[in-house]
Amino acid sequence: MTQAIERLEKLFTLQSGDAASGCVWLVGAGPGDVELLTLKALRLIKSADVVVYDRLVSEEIMAEVPPSTLAIDVGKKPGSHGLKQAQINQLLADLAASGRLVVRLKGGDPFIFGRGGEEMLFLQQAGIACQIVPGITAAAGCAAASGIPLTHRDCAQSLRLITGHGKSGEPQLEDASLAASNQTLVFYMGLKWSASISAQLQAHGRAADTPVAIIENGTRPDQRVMVTTLADLTATIAREQAQSPALLLVGEVVRFYRQPHTADLSAISLMAK
Repeated sequence: MTQAIERLEKLFTLQSGDAASGCVWLVGAGPGDVELLTLKALRLIKSADVVVYDRLVSEEIMAEVPPSTLAIDVGKKPGSHGLKQAQINQLLADLAASGRLVVRLKGGDPFIFGRGGEEMLFLQQAGIACQIVPGITAAAGCAAASGIPLTHRDCAQSLRLITGHGKSGEPQLEDASLAASNQTLVFYMGLKWSASISAQLQAHGRAADTPVAIIENGTRPDQRVMVTTLADLTATIAREQAQSPALLLVGEVVRFYRQPHTADLSAISLMAK
């Protein structure tokens, strides 16, 4: 075991008699671009005994995992979840209890729609040392890679991050304040329920011509940005065959987007009003 691992385990392990247990780091891998990893995340990836990773962790980032490190894929795909969340929780606890330094590698940030809070609580209750390494969340990374500001003094004074997939499936957007035009809404995992999201926002009073950006594979070499309106959102997704992972960015800030390739710009003017 390297000196780096020994130092980490000494700092973040719990003692049980004379035996030391391992620890788990919940690490954010960011939206995909390997150069957006934090230095701390990269150091831990290279020092871990085991890396337990999600589907949204890019191949470029997984290439940084040493060949000698055990890598376990627990990724969830639409319609096929593989290991259930309870099984993942137990796996992390068992690996750490065997004395290993475990990196739980998640796309984006562990605490923003990444179930990091659930895993942290389980590990704490199991008496396992758990530390968090934040990552660049998809909203920030994908917007930046697309040249779309999430806030702007002229048209967006607030930002809301919203799951596009409720715990039981279809999201319930019951907050009437979502209709306010001076805020940016970012929906994670929103492709499947885009028709419902569009209908609910319009029912609350959001204008049908509100611009929307669909950002597919944000920050990655195959990133694609499709610009449409709230009224035409579902039709655009179907026509362009948008695929997950994709982010829905709703609001006037989308008008600042200046790269018209792959997008149908006839529906709205991208110039500021």
